[in-house]
Amino acid sequence: MSMVCMLLKDFYTLDGELIRFSREQASRFAKEVAGDFNPIHDVDAKRFCVPGDLLFSVMLDRHGLSQHMKATFVGMITEASAVATNVCSKEICLSSEDKPCVEATRSGDITTESAKIEQFVAAYVAYSGESFPTLLVPLMRKEGVMINPQRPMVMYTDMSVQLDTLEFTTLTIKPAASSFDVQGKRGNVTLGFEFFDGAKKVGSGQKCMVLSGLREFDEAAMYDVINSYNAKRYEAA
Repeated sequence: MSMVCMLLKDFYTLDGELIRFSREQASRFAKEVAGDFNPIHDVDAKRFCVPGDLLFSVMLDRHGLSQHMKATFVGMITEASAVATNVCSKEICLSSEDKPCVEATRSGDITTESAKIEQFVAAYVAYSGESFPTLLVPLMRKEGVMINPQRPMVMYTDMSVQLDTLEFTTLTIKPAASSFDVQGKRGNVTLGFEFFDGAKKVGSGQKCMVLSGLREFDEAAMYDVINSYNAKRYEAA
């Protein structure tokens, strides 16, 4: 069993056939593994939810990595959720109280090799955790809008991956073309990325989010938001 897969076991609990997440487990994953300091993942958040990257990582840990995957986050999972898994050859669904929370489709080859899953999880969550401020702030600045500094609302909606092969040895991710479609006080962000095995491109993917409560971009206010966010990072280091 790989180190990352062993670590993943620390971030969820099996209750028979059900999966449970405590606030502490989910928040630790967000901060320590993904480098994600979105307030919605804080232990004491009023509107707390389990990080989407943790849910996707648990899927891989338990059911393998496929060449082509898309995960759609259709409901929030909290510390009170008892999560059931429904698996068939091409679909995986995580649900709570018979309501779907994450729906994933998959095709192509599948690997359950821990070293492959370790590399993929480590590469993807590290990239995903850089969404703010590295990737999102330039997009907001370009469009002249920003999230509410007092109540930042950034919701992960879906992600997809297309791998040319599962026979990689050193998997890394580089940013690719991204877009921000602003519609009033809401905006849809698509962050593109590419997978490399050494210098060879071996796949691509995208992460999609919805930003709510948008307002006119204010450089000074954004500077304060970034400083506050980075301060949380330094405290956790």
